[in-house]
Amino acid sequence: MRVTLVVGMHRSARRHTVDALLAESDGSVVVHHDMSEIGEGTVRRLTRDGTGAVDEHEGDLVHACASCTVREDLIPFLLRTAGEGAHDLCVVEAWDGVEPRLIAESIADEEALHLTAVIAAVRSEDLLDDLYCHDLLEDRGLDIAQDDERSVTEVLSRQVEYASAITVHGADAEHGTDGIRALLEQLNPAAAVIGAGSVLAGFTRGTFDTEAAHARSNPAWAWYGDRADGRVRTVTWTRTRPLHPERFAEALEGVVSLGSRGRGRFWLAGRPDDLLVWESYGDLLMVEHGGPWLAALPEAALELVPEARRVRARLDWNPEIGDRRQHLAFTGVDMEVDELIGLLDSCLVTDEESGQEFLTDPFAEFSER
Repeated sequence: MRVTLVVGMHRSARRHTVDALLAESDGSVVVHHDMSEIGEGTVRRLTRDGTGAVDEHEGDLVHACASCTVREDLIPFLLRTAGEGAHDLCVVEAWDGVEPRLIAESIADEEALHLTAVIAAVRSEDLLDDLYCHDLLEDRGLDIAQDDERSVTEVLSRQVEYASAITVHGADAEHGTDGIRALLEQLNPAAAVIGAGSVLAGFTRGTFDTEAAHARSNPAWAWYGDRADGRVRTVTWTRTRPLHPERFAEALEGVVSLGSRGRGRFWLAGRPDDLLVWESYGDLLMVEHGGPWLAALPEAALELVPEARRVRARLDWNPEIGDRRQHLAFTGVDMEVDELIGLLDSCLVTDEESGQEFLTDPFAEFSER
């Protein structure tokens, strides 16, 4: 059975997209898990077809979260539906605060299911506000697990950046639909960005490659390029000199204030083995340990590294430093690019500082555990 996944923080846009898919595909069915009461351990599964509601099932989950909903209810439902043979296509409409990767990979792992596309639906009037806001999912009642501390902009960005297609609904008077389209195309150059009313049936006949989606959206080894479309710009900062730990830590607030969406990897002086991952959403910054640089691994260990990362490392390879480098991309509207680049460059180790020992490391908590 073919399965098309639709995600989106903006409920009305997501519903319009699902309705369009349902109308264009005879014999299709929609399944949606309402997680508004997941905090009480209850999730309602709603199914409908072209004639209206088909079934409503309320389930009690022992460990209430999005991942257990997928594991304990969605995948078994899809497999039963596929086995019954009554529907050739099932459209999975995800809950507002759900990120697509877990669902997509779970569907793709099943031989009886064929994942055709991941579609992110956005409402143009709300997109910029939500990409720049400080709201947590909890503030909007959209959290889907205990201690869910994710932000609205974090989840929305991941929905947009993982998808193979993005449907845009509404019209933005201040920035214009062209600006919204440019921003989405730069956040996810691999996605088809289409307007409301476009024919979507083609997306129910393709194949979604989960490995490729993970590779292009994983900042530990993804490649980013420069692009400018009107007021929207993506600038990629790539250098082959390490960053001074203290100077970079002091500059972080300024860096995140100048770039709306940042992603990539960076190399600190005094940490020759550690690849650190950068993800920023507005002025929210997350730094994680991304494992070792491949140049720090013994030859035998390289076979255990994902192929996408090995390919990227070979393209970046330097005879002296291997794949170690700075590779940070920032996408935003009306960014002060020269100021951003100048600030980042000021954090690089100078010739005089090269080779010295760095006793103070503000990033020590991100050492590999």
